[in-house]
Amino acid sequence: MKVARRVGWSKEISFLTLPINSRYMFFKDLIYETNIFTLAVAGLLLVSFTVQLFYYLFRYGKFIRYKPTVLKESKLDISVVICARNEAENLKKHLPAFLTQDYKYYEVIVVDDCSTDHTIDILMDMKVKYPHFRYTSIPLDSKFMHGKKLAMTIGIKAAKNDCLLFSDADCYPVSDKWISKMSRQFTNETELILGIGKYERKRGLLNTFIRYETLFTAMQYISYAISGKAYMGVGRNLAYRKELFFKNKGFASHLKLLSGDDDLFVNEASSSTNTAVVIDAESLTLSIPPSNLKNWIRQKRRHITTGKYYKASSRIRLAGEYLSRVIFYLLFVFLLFDENWMFISLASYALLTIVKSIHVKLAMRRLNERYLLVPSLLFDPLMPWILGLISIVNLFSPREPKWN
Repeated sequence: MKVARRVGWSKEISFLTLPINSRYMFFKDLIYETNIFTLAVAGLLLVSFTVQLFYYLFRYGKFIRYKPTVLKESKLDISVVICARNEAENLKKHLPAFLTQDYKYYEVIVVDDCSTDHTIDILMDMKVKYPHFRYTSIPLDSKFMHGKKLAMTIGIKAAKNDCLLFSDADCYPVSDKWISKMSRQFTNETELILGIGKYERKRGLLNTFIRYETLFTAMQYISYAISGKAYMGVGRNLAYRKELFFKNKGFASHLKLLSGDDDLFVNEASSSTNTAVVIDAESLTLSIPPSNLKNWIRQKRRHITTGKYYKASSRIRLAGEYLSRVIFYLLFVFLLFDENWMFISLASYALLTIVKSIHVKLAMRRLNERYLLVPSLLFDPLMPWILGLISIVNLFSPREPKWN
């Protein structure tokens, strides 16, 4: 057994053909001869491997296995609220998709937040064409600077209906069934509905990474919501009752932050019984992705600033997955250089990669995503480091990037 381990990789594979008793002796001998440090590293690798398997099989697997209750089409009155700042071209291009939904009982409200372009002209034209469209404007005042939350609050107060559906000016629904698919989840118990917002597919590695990170995030927050532990939503596709907004005192607890109108609100207002999710292919929204790395980092910095304000339980669950992933990949690489543990290291990596790839593929299928499976093999180990570096940038440059 000693010789088999020391002569290299080709002999190591012979372990698979050993009888059960020999395998037991093999591991016993291997552990006995390994120094304490390497043994601790191997043990930590197996712990992180187990934690990662747990997250995918018992947490994120809920996204794949979820079968929603079939509900009748809603006849509730819905108010769609969209906030915009200097989004004239996007409004001209995307607003008609919100205004031509196959749903009878709705209005669309756009809050023009201090725009200096020709946004108001676009809104005036839309008002003439669509009687169920309304808009309001916040005048620019250099003495009174504010974030998106003021515009959101004004839009919510202006809404005629209790059931509110939110999106952004640079987004559009993928189908005319968007309102229908989202609104039917409102029941007597449901006050908060989490939808999914994707990004358009463009050429380039950055776009592929953005779409993968969005897919993973959706799989993550939707899975926790299904488990009754919702911790965030995305403002590109989110619904809740006006009554819930005022019961939660709006954005009062985090009003000083520019971000958090979606994820922090959900983190505070959601419960195990009042939150529903929608994963239907016709319920998705598409957004224009950041055009370059600088814009994406700026956007991500704004998103990351809110994470430290999540409930402690949410932070622990998220940190557990990211830390176990970092630890696993670091120790996997370390043990590759130890011929005695190389086989076990490779075997754990192969098994975990297969499990993750299956989940990514099935998630892609649910969300009609393409060409992310192979890139996920690279992005999965890199993503925690990239987001970690952005978090470090936020620590040394704490000023929160403005929304625009």
